[in-house]
Amino acid sequence: MPGILCCFKWVVDEAYIRAGTGKELDLDWVDYKISDYDRNAIEEAVRLQEKHGGNVSAITVGKPDDTKGLKDALSRGPEKAYFINDSSFDNLEPSQTAAILAEVIGGSSIDYDLIICGEGSSDLYARQVGPRLAAKLGIPCAAFVQKIEMEQDKIIVERKIEDGVEVLELPLPALVTVLPDINSPRIPGLKDTLSASKKPVIDIGLDELSGSFDPCLRTISISKANMERNGVKLSSEPQDISSLVDALIKQGVIGGVK
Repeated sequence: MPGILCCFKWVVDEAYIRAGTGKELDLDWVDYKISDYDRNAIEEAVRLQEKHGGNVSAITVGKPDDTKGLKDALSRGPEKAYFINDSSFDNLEPSQTAAILAEVIGGSSIDYDLIICGEGSSDLYARQVGPRLAAKLGIPCAAFVQKIEMEQDKIIVERKIEDGVEVLELPLPALVTVLPDINSPRIPGLKDTLSASKKPVIDIGLDELSGSFDPCLRTISISKANMERNGVKLSSEPQDISSLVDALIKQGVIGGVK
């Protein structure tokens, strides 16, 4: 029976981001959530377990106070969680996250046949952690997966590509990154939330790691985007409709009439 490991990230909830003074963003009152794409990863792991048996564990990297994310993840079905945490693990970029995950997963007794990651994170959306992690672990990887079929020693996946759908067969162990349309994540109920508090969480601190996790990228600043609006009001009169169509054609939004 398969051992499935699902990765998730605790991110800023964009609904709470406000425009600050000047070009800066106001993040003083933000709340946090599990990345939307990672909810699909957790859901798919649990669905595969319900179909094939085995066990599901969640794993994340973050600061010691990011414990709300653990409870949320566990309420969605995983049996336990691995929490790699340190006060310096704040605003990590993808190469750091992948390196930390690889050291823990590859150098410990974590049992897995399949690792499932979200397509990207809903804050950076770099789409690098999954492929980087697979490369460091030396296992096959399929990205942009929209369907997974699991067999005894392999998985068959459908991945979306630019011109259609590609079907791949991967020997286990393997890693996949999943698209949002692979499933609809369940909403945990009260019983799920209460039982999450009783599930085991394995804490792993920086002193248990031996690797170097220097960033390849450094964020200098985050600025808000300004959208200029003309504020032109158009009526349903033929002249106004014609003006709107001409403007859309000029901007390339729609094609002209031949």
